[in-house]
Amino acid sequence: MNKPPVEVAIAILYREDAFLMQLRDDNPNIFWPGYWGFFGGHLDPGETPEIAMERELMEEIRYAPPVIELFGSFPTTEVIRHVFHAPLTVPLEDLELHEGWDLGLLTREDIVRGDRHSERAGKVCPLAPPHQQFLLDFMARGTRLIG
Repeated sequence: MNKPPVEVAIAILYREDAFLMQLRDDNPNIFWPGYWGFFGGHLDPGETPEIAMERELMEEIRYAPPVIELFGSFPTTEVIRHVFHAPLTVPLEDLELHEGWDLGLLTREDIVRGDRHSERAGKVCPLAPPHQQFLLDFMARGTRLIG
């Protein structure tokens, strides 16, 4: 019997020409350990992607964007990724990292190259390939950035 795909809500958070990303914990029991990825997570039973996105951002970095919009939903046989985008309107110092190893603003150059150095990890870490592709698509569409 086939399991239904897992649903997740993830966020492209941006300020000017940079994108906030989380360095995922270096834990082999999670997807993309030690990679840069988006903040977000699984939908709880009965939860809409929009509510899940708001909840996850509060749980992970204590941030409530002034506006959040759906970029798109991207299904595979294993996972349905609901990708949102929102401006980052507070300084990085105001965010409280409650999940992940590090956070940082990645430039367009970092995204195209596919990696970024983390001070906390003390090394250059790669971007999770699906998240890199979402950002490349987001930038290519010329989506109007509000923040």
